[in-house]
Amino acid sequence: MIPTAPVRFPLHARCALLAVASLASGCARAATVASAPATTASCTFANPLGAGADPWVVRRGSSYYYVKSQDRRIWITSANRLADLFAAPASAVWTAPDTGWNRANIWAPELHFIDGRWYIYYAGGRSGPPFTSQHAGVLQSVGEDPFGPYVDRGMLYTGDSVGTAGGDRWSIDLTVGKIGARYYAVWSGWAQNAATDKTPQQLYIAAMENPWTIAVNRVLLSAPDAEWERGPELDLQEGPELLRHGGDVFIVYSTRDSWLKEYALGQLRLRDTSANPLDPRSWTKSGPVFTGNAAVFGVGHASFVTTPDESEQWIVYHSKDSPTPGWKRSVRMQRFDWSPDGAPRFGTAARDGESLPLPRADCRR
Repeated sequence: MIPTAPVRFPLHARCALLAVASLASGCARAATVASAPATTASCTFANPLGAGADPWVVRRGSSYYYVKSQDRRIWITSANRLADLFAAPASAVWTAPDTGWNRANIWAPELHFIDGRWYIYYAGGRSGPPFTSQHAGVLQSVGEDPFGPYVDRGMLYTGDSVGTAGGDRWSIDLTVGKIGARYYAVWSGWAQNAATDKTPQQLYIAAMENPWTIAVNRVLLSAPDAEWERGPELDLQEGPELLRHGGDVFIVYSTRDSWLKEYALGQLRLRDTSANPLDPRSWTKSGPVFTGNAAVFGVGHASFVTTPDESEQWIVYHSKDSPTPGWKRSVRMQRFDWSPDGAPRFGTAARDGESLPLPRADCRR
């Protein structure tokens, strides 16, 4: 979201994730908590890692990449150590146009490498608040360099009447992933476009024709109908991310009011690899699978990354800086493992300043 815009209510704010302190003044709701740098000598670090929200981290080879938005731009940082990623210098790879559907409120970018190109999926809009024009879009790299340049591939279709001029619907937090032999898009959306952003959000899925095209109507995958997903002011599901382990496929998503300390993660699990991902009955919901506690508030919008030797899995997420309502947030990370039944086991959100072991590979560098 544009840093000078008023505080957004009720949807979760999309303040830019800030890599360096010199950028911090540009985001009105960015956290002011300082980073806790990694201590190489002791091979430990402490959360929080810096100000920001909706963190997306991906690794290719031995390099980690972190993508974020600020001031109508999308930025990328890179590092060979996961703990160094959030304080690394950021490079702007794309700036929103001055006119058009995506001229403002650039939210929650994700970076994916597909078939030799990088793709950045993000949400943008015309104005707000209220944020009623948000829609998913995609950028495509010209080559294999994640720092671009990028070509704007435009909107992704996220509606109910493919092939017609109408029927497209509000959409944010779009992610993509391969299930079986096919790529699918999953996102948070509204049943109908609305004049208020205090509108329930649910998860939708669609098969992709290619990384920049959805050519079929969406399918309602999940709605916030469980008691632990219902907020006092808004029922929502957002920030879906695909997570795989062995032959299991999960969609981990954020739920409940994003400005409250009860914001948490829920989970969908694909019944088996032969099940149709487009059939909601193929997925089993459980949750909450990761929550805040007395010292860490409103955990959500996570991404997942493995170390280069693939021996460790890490969750990167944001939390609120205060238990009071609002969107000042910080980026955090911690290692997770797997339960005997194959589901992710995220454990307890680590407290501020708690000493945590770095990835083993980071200690050796």
